[in-house]
Amino acid sequence: MSIQCTIVPVTPYQQNCSIIKCQASGKAAIVDPGGDVERILEAVAKMDATVEKIILTHAHMDHCAAADVLRQQLQITIEGPEKADNFWLEKLPEWCKMSGFPHADAFEPDRWLEDGDTVTVGEQTLQVLHCPGHTPGHVVFLHQAQNVAWVGDVLFQGSIGRTDFPMGNHEDLVASIRGKLFPLGDNITFIPGHGPTSTFGEERRSNPFVSDSRYG
Repeated sequence: MSIQCTIVPVTPYQQNCSIIKCQASGKAAIVDPGGDVERILEAVAKMDATVEKIILTHAHMDHCAAADVLRQQLQITIEGPEKADNFWLEKLPEWCKMSGFPHADAFEPDRWLEDGDTVTVGEQTLQVLHCPGHTPGHVVFLHQAQNVAWVGDVLFQGSIGRTDFPMGNHEDLVASIRGKLFPLGDNITFIPGHGPTSTFGEERRSNPFVSDSRYG
């Protein structure tokens, strides 16, 4: 296997923070560190990984509130999401306070991502797909060689992301799932932002919100 992935549930929302390790180089990326920094770093140590960057699917607090803390602590970079999510990052302190979340300062990533970009993790390459709907700047990361995708809150096992937040859009979300994700192949396993993993094929067959039987 070319990559190793450990999922660390963080925050009271049990958000799936992933640590992706390139097995050839030992370098790693942390996907969506929403909180519980010590728990994340314990998992990194168990994997014997050297973290070189943080990558963000979107800018909701449970996915990014610990990103800047880790960036400063580890002296690494943050890549993602797409720039349309900047307003979420600017208001991060307000959202945390409103939700009873630990305080997090507003921040900017070192690199905004766009559809068609790539992100490297050691010697591995992840494809970037802009998949708006849950948030306007949401991105998905695909590791083509191992048929695995990190989809944040776009798609879940048996469900889809909420679209009732500011700048959410249900039609955009369905278009992202059916127009961008499902065509990647039924055999793609995806790691959602919350809950268990599934495959695009299974969701095409059985997801009541976006299945082929609903839209076919």
